[in-house]
Amino acid sequence: MAAASSMAASPFCTWLVAACMSTSFDNNPRSPSIKRLPRRRRVLSQCSLRGSTFQCLVTSHIDPCNQNCSSDSLSFIGVNGFGSKPFRSNRGHRRLGRASHSGEAMAVALQPAQEVATKKKPAIKQRRVVVTGMGVVTPLGHEPDVFYNNLLDGVSGISEIENFDCTQFPTRIAGEIKSFSTDGWVAPKLSKRMDKFMLYLLTAGKKALADAGITDDVMKELDKRKCGVLIGSGMGGMKLFNDSVEALRISYKKMNPFCVPFATTNMGSAMLAMDLGWMGPNYSISTACATSNFCILNAANHIIRGEADMMLCGGSDAVIIPIGLGGFVACRALSQRNNDPTKASRPWDSNRDGFVMGEGAGVLLLEELEHAKKRGATIYAEFLGGSFTCDAYHMTEPHPEGAGVILCIEKAMAQAGVSREDVNYINAHATSTPAGDIKEYQALAHCFGQNSELRVNSTKSMIGHLLGAAGGVEAVTVIQAIRAGWIHPNLNLEDPDKAVDAKFLVGPKKERLNVKVGLSNSFGFGGHNSSILFAPYN
Repeated sequence: MAAASSMAASPFCTWLVAACMSTSFDNNPRSPSIKRLPRRRRVLSQCSLRGSTFQCLVTSHIDPCNQNCSSDSLSFIGVNGFGSKPFRSNRGHRRLGRASHSGEAMAVALQPAQEVATKKKPAIKQRRVVVTGMGVVTPLGHEPDVFYNNLLDGVSGISEIENFDCTQFPTRIAGEIKSFSTDGWVAPKLSKRMDKFMLYLLTAGKKALADAGITDDVMKELDKRKCGVLIGSGMGGMKLFNDSVEALRISYKKMNPFCVPFATTNMGSAMLAMDLGWMGPNYSISTACATSNFCILNAANHIIRGEADMMLCGGSDAVIIPIGLGGFVACRALSQRNNDPTKASRPWDSNRDGFVMGEGAGVLLLEELEHAKKRGATIYAEFLGGSFTCDAYHMTEPHPEGAGVILCIEKAMAQAGVSREDVNYINAHATSTPAGDIKEYQALAHCFGQNSELRVNSTKSMIGHLLGAAGGVEAVTVIQAIRAGWIHPNLNLEDPDKAVDAKFLVGPKKERLNVKVGLSNSFGFGGHNSSILFAPYN
């Protein structure tokens, strides 16, 4: 506020000087005295020193002895953040203490200050955000119910890579989508031009709308100025860009003219908005494997602030291609359990040897509660809130003390207004890496160690790590757990790491659980941490 008032003082002083110049400073209103010009300059200097309020300027003419205008109360530049040394007028306190003959002008100066004080923003009721639609494209199915039933049954979507010859790579397995069709969802002409991540995104986004009952008739009734899209990608159109690089080796004339726009991470959200005619907030966020959660929380904030009534949000990635596989192999991050693909992803197990790549998309339709009720929508769950933090430690390694993750979880609960005891289900980030699994578990134990009802699982044990799409798909998993009253097993947790207490971890079979509050974690390269919370709608 101090900084804002300081900026406001300058135009006010300009106006004040103009007002003073139009008023005589002696007893003859028709004989303005040149000798009074220095006083006008003094008024200006007093204004420039008063960074926080007009009060001192006004009271100096009403009560010269007012303590607010003593030399000890002059503005300090440090208060406004520009420095630490006090700044005092070199014109002397005696000038501030002189009696003034310009009371007539000061009566005018008092009026704007009173107006500012009386103009207050009306209290705004907190807008609640609910989930009314879900869309997925995953290795275990492309419908939310099919996908979740497979999770409950402990089915693995990890297998040998078939999309290209990967015999030269030390890792030859992934959560690869074997069959996928855009028929009825994406125009054939676009399907041939777009990267897979965009096809997954558009399909999952439109399926979320269909799941929410947004028919053509309902679409016509929507205020499209308040409908937005915020679906991100960690890697973007990597295959399309790589193909263009290969074409460039022959000639630039061979390059795909869409290689630049269709490779950027924002274009998926943009193309979906163009298809729907939605004119509200539209962009993408890319924070590696934390992308989806960042998008979901920011989309919810647009609704809470009244900038949107509906937001499609989540993430999409498709990088099971030679350059994607090779890049992660070079990082030494992937499992090499090629002879037994379904056993490769094993979060918290002592025999884990790296994560397994996956691909797909997960999209939610978030909606303002009253807007959803008005159109008679089915409400799946309520979005409570979330938080972001940064480890500020290392590009790929987690903070050794889990400081960023702990801070993120605690901030998320505070923002959502829930206690540690309220959270009884956590869908962990747990990717099956030696360091990451342990550090996250230790952070969870720090935050929820006294919660005897807590159950924790990792969806990645069955579908692998979907990178930027992981959070979107796992948000669907949490919502489905809320709806079904069942949580899926942790596949391949055969010999829990000695650093974890298995009492919190779901076993090899699904478990019955009445989810009170579900938390979903997603962390990304760069130290990006994110936690979001959902609960049953009451």
